Amino acid sequence: MDTEVLLVITEIQSDIEAIEENSAFYEEINFNSRTDAIDLLEFHVIDRIEGLLQDTAFAESLHALKQRAEKTKYDLERIDINLFKRLQEEIAAGIYKKDSFLEMIGLYIDSSSVNIDQPDKIGYNNFDIFINGLLCGNATVAATTELEPEMVFYQKTPARIVFQMAAAAQFNQDDMFVDLGSGLGQVAILVNLISSIAARGIEYEPTYCAFAQACASQLNLNNVEFINDDARNADYSNGTVFFMYTPFEGSILQEVLAILKKESAQRAIRIFTYGPCSLQIAQQDWLYCKNGEGDDFYKLYEFIS
Repeated sequence: MDTEVLLVITEIQSDIEAIEENSAFYEEINFNSRTDAIDLLEFHVIDRIEGLLQDTAFAESLHALKQRAEKTKYDLERIDINLFKRLQEEIAAGIYKKDSFLEMIGLYIDSSSVNIDQPDKIGYNNFDIFINGLLCGNATVAATTELEPEMVFYQKTPARIVFQMAAAAQFNQDDMFVDLGSGLGQVAILVNLISSIAARGIEYEPTYCAFAQACASQLNLNNVEFINDDARNADYSNGTVFFMYTPFEGSILQEVLAILKKESAQRAIRIFTYGPCSLQIAQQDWLYCKNGEGDDFYKLYEFIS
């Protein structure tokens, strides 16, 4: 057993040294490889050390290794914190808009992480980590309001889905984008940064709404707003493009769709959906699904009134 632990300790030492000695990880531009290194430290190094500390005669050596790994992880994370702070300041100064925003993203995230052309890919990746850090600083915000039975708990929309939606929507400057169940505001903020159109989020949870508005204000995005309201009571009179990542289901969803149907009598509207809500929306006789049957929970759908 002692021999096995010594082999693991040697392997862990080698992993830490490989990261410490790779100068590329410490260059700001190499976000992808640095994120992978941080993941390796957290899940392959630190977690393994903690498992060995449960019962071992090498506690002193393992504690020293853990401190070393945590210090290296901290140093790498500080690079990202400073990177995001600088980029946020540059966004607030108006440096990154539309094409320039997309070009900036491309500097730090390669196409294999973005996967815009692979909409059915499930889960999150380095692209989401970058966008979360850029827009929200990876903050944790606690909910304070109990959801009704047909309301769905908040989950962030995968970043690649938002970029795919923006590419498919071909927004014009007269559009008003509305995110129903906007959570921490990522979708509305991203749509505005990608396209410069006005964007609004409707969010039931007041702490999420307040946080989203603070993020938009910090980035100096004057035509992005977040409204703390029940989607059944919200004002949709200016909305032309809507998005839902299954914020609610059943009768609540049907009631909101009835409201949007009335709006569609005044002007053409489009609804982009992701998740289980797509199937119920696909059954609406006043909507046409442009790209499928609405039966794949991990595909972005576009519905036209």
